[in-house]
Order: sequence, then structure tokens, then C-alpha cells
Amino acid sequence: MSTRTLKVVTVSGSLQEPSKTVALTEQIVETLATRLPVENHRIDIHKLGAGFTGARHPDDLPESVLDEMRLLAEADLVIAASPVFRASYTGLFKHFFDLIENQYALANKLVLLAATGGSDRHALVLEHQFRPLFGFFQALTVPVALYASSGDFDGMQILNPEVHARIEVAVDDIAELLRARVGGTATEPAPAGDSGPYEGVTRV
Repeated sequence: MSTRTLKVVTVSGSLQEPSKTVALTEQIVETLATRLPVENHRIDIHKLGAGFTGARHPDDLPESVLDEMRLLAEADLVIAASPVFRASYTGLFKHFFDLIENQYALANKLVLLAATGGSDRHALVLEHQFRPLFGFFQALTVPVALYASSGDFDGMQILNPEVHARIEVAVDDIAELLRARVGGTATEPAPAGDSGPYEGVTRV
């Protein structure tokens, strides 16, 4: 018996393209798609425009950004990722979550935390900055968080086998939690091209 296709929403706090942060999240989604049928919608915060960056209140947000926040609230899994700047996530990443009006929008939602940085010295940012943010929303952040430093990449490709191994561990944990929540025992990915209502579907 197969479970339904699961909605994954990735929120990327990267400020540029190409992006190591996006490369990390794409590897996570690709690995998850080998366990469960998923469709991924990526929110690139740096592309949300001046209506987002200039907003001071949720009422100021354009409808396009509110649509992204609705997709986030409907997701089965959120992958929250950002590069590290000054020992924290990017300002636009925080701005996005500051403007979510309903503080319970992510309550009990599965969230996987991920970050990239210049060196391994920044790895604890996931515990000291990311996890408390989603604790405020009462989200269920999975225990395994993922961090990759610049030395783990060749360009935009992850080469460090330890990072790949940690992704496998995290994805196995997530897959079990998702199966328990939605039922079914699916292990096959969704058929290629079956993107559903989300745009920007990736299995990479």
C-alpha cells in the first residue's frame, strides 16, 4: 500500500546563486525521494522582491509571498536552510519567519534544519540559532541537523562522504516519522514528471 505524495517545502536563506546551501538541500530532497514519493517546492528568499524586503507587517506583504507562506503551512516537511553570517542565519531568512502572522502555523510540523558555512566552527549555529527559532513556532525539529562547510564542496557538489552519510541518517529518521504520520509503507519515489500542484518540483 503506497502513501500519498508528500509535500516538502524548502526555505533557502541564501542570498545568491549558485548556492552551496541550495546544493545541500537538493541533495537532501534527492535522498528522501529514494525512500518516499515527494514533491519539493523551494522558497528562495532572495527572490521574493522588494514587497517582501520592505514589509514591516504581514499586512504589507504581497499576495505572492503570502502564497508561499500558505504552502509552508501545508507542507508535510519543511527543510529550513541558510548560510551562516556573523554566527547566525541571514537577515532575510529571519525576516521571512518574522512575518508569519500565525505563530502556530508550524506547530507540530516536521522541520529539518540545515546550514552551510566557511568552516566547521560554525556548526553549532544549528543548535544555538536555528532550533530556538522553530521552538518558538512549536515545530517538531528532527534531532539530526545538517551542516556542511566550504571544504566539503567542490564547486556546488558535496564531496565529503561524512556529509552524505549524515544526510542518509537524517533522511532515514524523517522517512520513518513521515510514514508514521501519513500511513502507508511506500518506498518508491513518485513517477518522474508527476509534480502535482507545486511549481519548481525537484528531485535533485
